[in-house]
Amino acid sequence: MVSDRFVFAHLADAHVGAWPRDPAVRGALRESVLRALAVVEERGAEFLLISGDLFHTPVPDPGEVAPVAAALRRLVDRGARIYVIYGSHDYVAHRTSWLDVLAETGVFLRVAPEAVRSEGTRFTLPFLVDGPTGARIAGISGRSHGLDREYFRSVDAEAFRTEPGFKVFQFHAAVEEYLPPSMREHIRGIRVEDLPEGCDYYAGGHIHYTYEGEGPGGGLLVNPGAVFGTSRTDLENGLAGRTHQGVVLVTVTGGRPSVEFVDTAPQEHLRLVDVDLSGKTAGEAHEELAHRLEAALAPGILVFPRVHGTLVDGSLAGLALTEVTRAVGAAGGTVHWDVRDLVPGTPDGAPPASESDIEGAELRALLEATRPGSPWLEGTDGERRVRELLRELGLPKAEGEARQDYSATRIANARRLLGIREDPLA
Repeated sequence: MVSDRFVFAHLADAHVGAWPRDPAVRGALRESVLRALAVVEERGAEFLLISGDLFHTPVPDPGEVAPVAAALRRLVDRGARIYVIYGSHDYVAHRTSWLDVLAETGVFLRVAPEAVRSEGTRFTLPFLVDGPTGARIAGISGRSHGLDREYFRSVDAEAFRTEPGFKVFQFHAAVEEYLPPSMREHIRGIRVEDLPEGCDYYAGGHIHYTYEGEGPGGGLLVNPGAVFGTSRTDLENGLAGRTHQGVVLVTVTGGRPSVEFVDTAPQEHLRLVDVDLSGKTAGEAHEELAHRLEAALAPGILVFPRVHGTLVDGSLAGLALTEVTRAVGAAGGTVHWDVRDLVPGTPDGAPPASESDIEGAELRALLEATRPGSPWLEGTDGERRVRELLRELGLPKAEGEARQDYSATRIANARRLLGIREDPLA
């Protein structure tokens, strides 16, 4: 059967379980996702596309999964079909994730092939057919660090391209032509030309930023943006209207899609506060913070202060942030601090060394002491290598990640950074 008119929904980057240290923010994210799924149900979408990162980790807290799984099950019981690809956060090779569990229980269908392939190995793109509408749906799942780029260049999509009917391609990768300027220096992505030709709708995800453009051959290319977001920057972009936070509803009429963005994040409960404490003592800074946050408060409000500048004197402890947090809580709100760009003062008023300067000096002293007999520590490359090694070994264990897998990953990445090959006989 091929339907001439139907509606489907598209979301990506829900990241259920993100904000692990902030229960109130984590709850707001979860409710945003549940509202998005409610919109899908209320608007009678025939099917739902989830283009990666439904969960923030492969094995999030079951308490976070349960309400989302129940909402997905309600959609299925109503007759909707749910088609999912894995994102860079919710997929780990050779391990079972919550996505695998939910797929096995029939909550949704996995679209993309999950086999780990050698670089350059050609494969034929498989696809599913949505029976009631006749839509053909294919996709490629995301991988961390852009490891999926080679998959796009190795796929043979000719059989899918020549299929009749409305065709959808799901993917979880940045498209370089549609990256916002602030991301272009930091993210490597695929090109529009890397996507398979001949699709009517390209259902993107990954960059937490909305765009609507044109795929190869003229199909509609859409990224819905994150449902809520996983960083202050995501929330700032949403509040400023630079990106949507929710779900996309797609109406197909005569084979032509049109989109409607429906925002579900609780923007009315979010307050972003920017506080410059340059030139203040710790005591003055404390008073300034208390005053600024008091002005932003109301019951149920989530406050995100970004505190920056250089104090005249006093330490960060002198700001008594716990006391300010307690006052916010007493007024019915919650606070999520960002003090990474705040520099403590020194008693004599001398400009303090930055954390980067202190780290660099310590590293150079260490390298000077250990350099004899260690050529891999020589020069600026040696300092860079040690920085990368420390950064890799300092990564925390992800929620739900087995200790053995965590250790094996850290060791493997350390070997890679040091240029040490694995012993095939080990």
